[in-house]
Amino acid sequence: MRLGCTLGSLGGVGAGPAGYAELAREAERQGYDSVWSAEGFGTDPVGLLAWIAAQTTTIGLGTAVAQLSSRSPVTAAMTAATLAQISGGRFRLGLGPSGPKVTEGWHGQPYRQPLARTRDYVAVLRMALAGRPVQYAGETITLPVPGSTVEPMAMHVPAQLPPVPVYLAGLGPKSIALAGEIADGWLPVHCPPEFVAASRAQLAAGAARAGRSLAGFDVAAMTFVAVDEDDALARDMMRPLLALYLGGMGTRGANFYYGLAGRLGFAGAAARIQEAYLGGHLDDAAAAVPDEMVDTMTTAGTPDRVRDRLAAYRDAGTTTLIAALVPPSLAERREQLAWIAELAPGIS
Repeated sequence: MRLGCTLGSLGGVGAGPAGYAELAREAERQGYDSVWSAEGFGTDPVGLLAWIAAQTTTIGLGTAVAQLSSRSPVTAAMTAATLAQISGGRFRLGLGPSGPKVTEGWHGQPYRQPLARTRDYVAVLRMALAGRPVQYAGETITLPVPGSTVEPMAMHVPAQLPPVPVYLAGLGPKSIALAGEIADGWLPVHCPPEFVAASRAQLAAGAARAGRSLAGFDVAAMTFVAVDEDDALARDMMRPLLALYLGGMGTRGANFYYGLAGRLGFAGAAARIQEAYLGGHLDDAAAAVPDEMVDTMTTAGTPDRVRDRLAAYRDAGTTTLIAALVPPSLAERREQLAWIAELAPGIS
């Protein structure tokens, strides 16, 4: 099992870009396989990873995830090709359709047919990366636009463009199967090892639709990690994060993390958390997160507890374990990097 870690958003650890480069170099020194950056509401993961590429030499660089609504598929292809070249082939492109809150409220696009949109997006992206004229007619994307008289255009692709692995995020059965069908990897988050293990059947079904196997496919599970000798303190670090995801990362009727919590057996707790969060009672929302939810949806606790949890992810078929770092300071995150590297089984 390879080991990765998240960088977070600029400013989140009380440090400027130099601090993030330091964190990435430390992960590289500790033997981590990859660092990942998310697209949120303040940090562009592409710009951050370009900066990190210039500060490191061997560690992989990935978006987890870039939102489909924030750039067209051909723009994503140009971005991926550029990062692949400047990093010497270290870039991985993680994509996700996000939800209505981001797509409609932030990017001003209607949120419709996310699965079909993802399928079309990846098809156009791969066509562009291959240097082929982009001519495509799908359910959600048609290029050139209908009625246009322009000729299809091709991206200028260097002869030795490094390959760009494409990862898809998703928590529902159809999304997971789609990753198995058209992607090179799957990016689940907040999913316990048992969920990852059960999802391999959906990945395999998707791969079978495409007439391929899962050989070489990367199951890159992301889990928030907090290692501390004090179990209670480690759990308490996770409660505000889970309250944010279940309460604030979506709308009342469309929150994928809320839905996941329900499928994992926490429907009642999730409803209380979301109600408190949306009502502006953030402390109450965090307090409503039960220990059992923390233990199921995150990796928190003593070194022995975390070691067992990481081993469970490996045994569930995780091929890249992405540790999302929780502590607020750069120094504490460096400490966590070292601790996780020591506890993770068989990292490479």
